[in-house]
Amino acid sequence: MFFMRMHRHGRELVLAAADKELVGTVLREEPLRLDVCREFYEGEEGSEDALLNRLTMCTVANLVGERAVAVAVREGYIDVECVLRIAGVPHAQLAKM
Repeated sequence: MFFMRMHRHGRELVLAAADKELVGTVLREEPLRLDVCREFYEGEEGSEDALLNRLTMCTVANLVGERAVAVAVREGYIDVECVLRIAGVPHAQLAKM
């Protein structure tokens, strides 16, 4: 399961999605720090199908977690070479041009 929230910023539709258990945590691996804050990520709780639906709709995505990033890689939204790991947790960002 995932937590997902859509944010509108001007003309951009930003998807924030994370593996459910990561929301509310802070990932640290010097010099990197990622706050998987509830205000940004916690919204609707959804399945892989829901995440795929949101990925088709968004113009920008911020993804955190093994499962969320794996879905985006498998479906061709993210190149596996571009996945960053912070404290062992995958993090990827997507910008559709």
